[in-house]
Amino acid sequence: MEPLIALLLIAVLSATVLLVQPALRARRRERLRSAPFPTEWERILIERLRLYPRIPDRIRQDLRGHILIFIAEKRFFGCGGLEITDAMRVLIAAQACLLILNRKTDYYRKLRSILVYPSAFIVNREIVDEAGVHTSWREPRIGESWEMGRVIVSWDEVEPDERDRDRGENVVLHEFAHQLDAEDGIADGTPVLGARARYDVWAQVLGAEYRALREKVTRGEATLIDPYGAEDAGEFFASATECFFERPGPLCEQHPTLYATLRDYYRVDPAAWHGGEAAPLAQREALLDG
Repeated sequence: MEPLIALLLIAVLSATVLLVQPALRARRRERLRSAPFPTEWERILIERLRLYPRIPDRIRQDLRGHILIFIAEKRFFGCGGLEITDAMRVLIAAQACLLILNRKTDYYRKLRSILVYPSAFIVNREIVDEAGVHTSWREPRIGESWEMGRVIVSWDEVEPDERDRDRGENVVLHEFAHQLDAEDGIADGTPVLGARARYDVWAQVLGAEYRALREKVTRGEATLIDPYGAEDAGEFFASATECFFERPGPLCEQHPTLYATLRDYYRVDPAAWHGGEAAPLAQREALLDG
């Protein structure tokens, strides 16, 4: 076979594979999405994810389909002696999938694995100053998002004690917001938004809110959004995302423009889910009985 013909054949085959792979993936995902959702997984969500009973029925159905796909495509690894359970997979997947509801998604395309530690873990840090001096230290962390396809979380922060549930913090939402932020290759607090006009609004609204948070933190004032969001624009987006889902009512009242911008991006309105407050016990029992 002539070399040129062989190269053309290889190019045609490669293009065909590229076209077929998305189609096969889409069909596989549709099969997963339409599969029965395990009864035990549903019970885990009702009993242990306090946001779940508040979510409207249609959105809960969409969320369950996303969970099935996410768990099938991502690998979970226990670290520090932790054994991964179905509850861990389901609770982490559910919260990650809250961020991709009601829109076209590739399920965190760059993400390959989720590492789960039993509690805070230690990471090694190192910086080199302008003089070339190396400084290294060990730092405790409860979560990290890596551009190389990994998210790391502490399990006792994924499912905190009841007394800690009103802090408005959520390590899974935080780290997966970082994953969305980095999908365009730059973790700068601006995820992929689409139209140019949306970027202009995003820069104006989140830029102003980020600066306001930094000023409040500098003055030592109390803030609704986690003060850690004042570190940089990426941390602000992740911290604002936590607040959007965990404390939607207060965020809507105190930061209405920020809330509306995040609502337009995430395409859900958690403040409208039963007033944004914790679902009463009777509501959870009704789901369990159903």
